[in-house]
Amino acid sequence: MNQPAENRTQVSLAQSSPTVGTFRERDGALEWSGRQETVRIEPWGPDAVRVRARLGGPILEGLPGALFDTAPATESSVKIGDGEGQLTVGALTVEVSAEGLVRFLRTDDRSEVLAEERAHFWWPGSRLYTAVGNGHHRLEQRFAAYEGERLYGLGQHQHGRFDQKGLVLDLVQRNAEVGIPVLSSSRGYTLLWNNPAIGRVELAGNGTRWVADSARQIDYWITAGPPADGQRRYSAVTGRTPMLPEWAAGFWQCKLRYRTQDELLGVAREYKRRGLPIAAIVCDFFHWTHLGEWRFDPAEWPDPAAMVRELDELGIKLVVSVWPSVSPLSENHPVMEQRGYFIGTQYGPMAHADWPDKEVASTVQVAFYDATNPDAREFVWSKVRDNYLAPYGITAFWLDACEPELKPGFQENLRYWTGPGLEVGNSYPAENSRTFYEGLRAEGEEVITLNRSAWAGSQRYGAALWSGDIGTDFATLRRQIAAGLNTAMSGIPWWNTDIGGFHGGDPDDPAYREVMVRWFQFGALSPLMRLHGFRDPGMPLGPDMTGGPNEVWSYGEEAGAILERYLRLRERLKPYVLEVMREAHEEGLPVMRPLFLEFPEDQGAWGVDDSYLFGRDLLVAPVLVAGATARTAYLPAGATWTDAWTGRTYAGGAAVTVDAPLDRIPLFFRDEARLPVRD
Repeated sequence: MNQPAENRTQVSLAQSSPTVGTFRERDGALEWSGRQETVRIEPWGPDAVRVRARLGGPILEGLPGALFDTAPATESSVKIGDGEGQLTVGALTVEVSAEGLVRFLRTDDRSEVLAEERAHFWWPGSRLYTAVGNGHHRLEQRFAAYEGERLYGLGQHQHGRFDQKGLVLDLVQRNAEVGIPVLSSSRGYTLLWNNPAIGRVELAGNGTRWVADSARQIDYWITAGPPADGQRRYSAVTGRTPMLPEWAAGFWQCKLRYRTQDELLGVAREYKRRGLPIAAIVCDFFHWTHLGEWRFDPAEWPDPAAMVRELDELGIKLVVSVWPSVSPLSENHPVMEQRGYFIGTQYGPMAHADWPDKEVASTVQVAFYDATNPDAREFVWSKVRDNYLAPYGITAFWLDACEPELKPGFQENLRYWTGPGLEVGNSYPAENSRTFYEGLRAEGEEVITLNRSAWAGSQRYGAALWSGDIGTDFATLRRQIAAGLNTAMSGIPWWNTDIGGFHGGDPDDPAYREVMVRWFQFGALSPLMRLHGFRDPGMPLGPDMTGGPNEVWSYGEEAGAILERYLRLRERLKPYVLEVMREAHEEGLPVMRPLFLEFPEDQGAWGVDDSYLFGRDLLVAPVLVAGATARTAYLPAGATWTDAWTGRTYAGGAAVTVDAPLDRIPLFFRDEARLPVRD
């Protein structure tokens, strides 16, 4: 076959080019240096390496990232010779050319897993550094694209796509859009872009490009192997989630919002009067005196001790909303500003958003505490401890608006303790959850926090993610399946949605009642089960606001009976839920699993984006279309599947259509597994 002229030119130039770089081994790592650039490749766990590259000096240590500071001990070997360097770590071999191009190969057959790719045969190469001042660069890292490759992970997004190939995704934190730079490929690798900088990733047909708008060096980690092994390896170097507290496997009740102690207790008592399972109830925002004082307003919550005591007697955990923002009316604002505990600004006042507060008719300019500053974390935790934990025994917290929710969202104006906003901004939600993890652990408590945002490594701080302020229709419900599966492939096993969605929804509307039923069924088979939303009729944003009723009996007799049925189903499944949660804790495997995670050899499983495995043994196929009374679901090859409702058995490797009346979500047992699904 004749080679295209352009390719022949590239090959000719490459063959005639002199060696432009030098190689050396350093402490088991392979280093290449050339054209004032240093590339360092070192073993970082079984079948895995970490790659760092910097222009103008040696590799920097201690920059913010998700990886633990030290790598797991791993056998490896380095070879240097013939204008090439090579590092082998188990199943992964890395080759570096004389010009500094990096290729990742399977050790056993030398086949290519992933390779850096030039932008142009002359300039730039696969790594581009564009100076933006003060030693920072706009960084680009390019890799080849491959025909038929599928890419998963990259956090939680609302575009509805499971396979991310062909998309451009911002690496930034926003309400309902969570940037976690981890992806798994159908080619057999998992890659972490270990950089909290604001940027984007472009997964185009002619190449993949990772971009950091302003940072000091390129840093990524890669492992070879099937997706399940990738999750195990990734969680080993970024941290595994703690064991889920037993109570948290049950049903969480909340709405926007219970305004008083009496209102919240009334709902809790009604659940118990009706004999309905409930594990937790949430005290939402505006329960405070002022934003950033982190304590109950005695006008609305006169006796928190009595409230918590009664809830304990009912077997219900109280979860309290804690925001990272501080009003200028707060007693904490002056001291936090003086001590430098707020996120700084490059230009303008130290204010990051406008927000309502009590005792004022309009919004005020609030600041966010700097969660990357260990002293600021200790200060905020001391207030939470002294106002919630110490007097009342409250240990569960809802960490809302933790992106942080900036208005406007100009990260380039921010200055964190760990660096400029453009360089470190994406790490904020993980550092915010760290505040509570370290504080609760120091008190000897179990940890779970409910977070609206996350970053790589958030899981090690006991952070559960929810999908933010989303819509309330079937189309939105459909998008949550892909959002949850990609979150799972991003190393975050604790995930959930507002059951029924957030923005609106009329409890008296038959069409919305159907949405609620189908969403509730999905919620019962989600890692965490939590009912929430801002139901119609709503009120304007402010301290007096509340929404319509949002309890299981709020949706009429027919829908209510179905919701009650799935409450009891969740309760029966709690032992299995906790078993799967232990796998997440001990092995790093997600709770909500794409079919290909368990069946990577079945090519049909890689394209399924509307159903999933809950743990190893239960396949869940939510109903996602209005008026549907049947559901077609793909059952992976390599197992037999039994309809949990009818007992009928099916061979894997084909799609089946089963009945799905309003009171039934299709569920299938794997092989000989049996779970208490039926009443």
